[in-house]
Amino acid sequence: MKNKYSFFALISRMKNITRWTLMRNNIVENIQEHSHMVAVIAHALAVIRRDIYGYDIDPGLAASIALFHDSSEIFTGDMPTPVKYFDNAIIEAYKRVESVASDKLLSALPAEMRNTYTSILSPTDECETKALVKAADTLAAYIKCIEELKTGNMDFRLAAEQSKDKLEKMEMPEVKYFIDNFLPAFELTLDEINFVFD
Repeated sequence: MKNKYSFFALISRMKNITRWTLMRNNIVENIQEHSHMVAVIAHALAVIRRDIYGYDIDPGLAASIALFHDSSEIFTGDMPTPVKYFDNAIIEAYKRVESVASDKLLSALPAEMRNTYTSILSPTDECETKALVKAADTLAAYIKCIEELKTGNMDFRLAAEQSKDKLEKMEMPEVKYFIDNFLPAFELTLDEINFVFD
């Protein structure tokens, strides 16, 4: 028997979409794993913005938007960054494809649920939470590069440099706070983190 709504069945397929397809990966990552990490970081950035810098922002919304930020790739696959951002025409075309994919996903929900998921799948450009999710996405990519470099995979050297440069150009205090206070631990081994139960 065919199910009436396929939204969550489609979302579950995020685990089948591999990231970094043009790169040699020592640690294979899919978009479901990536989206989880982006959600964790976006939540943290929102907490930092709210609790450290005193702004009114909803960490739960940041985490929700981040969980679904790559959901259009269920239909498109993971477009390699050099292709996706090759020129303005491709950028605009890909945005249109993402929009169509989001609409397709939304149509797989009951009408009563669509408004809630529209604000999560397609946040407006003016949404400050969207900027935090973008920063979290870049931080997650940078962390992936660090992890690959730790395994000796130099294919990620340039991507690491580009991600770091992108983060610095954002000039976001919560991003700097995260980099200064949390990123150094990603360079360490588990023993160096001193994760020991007494």
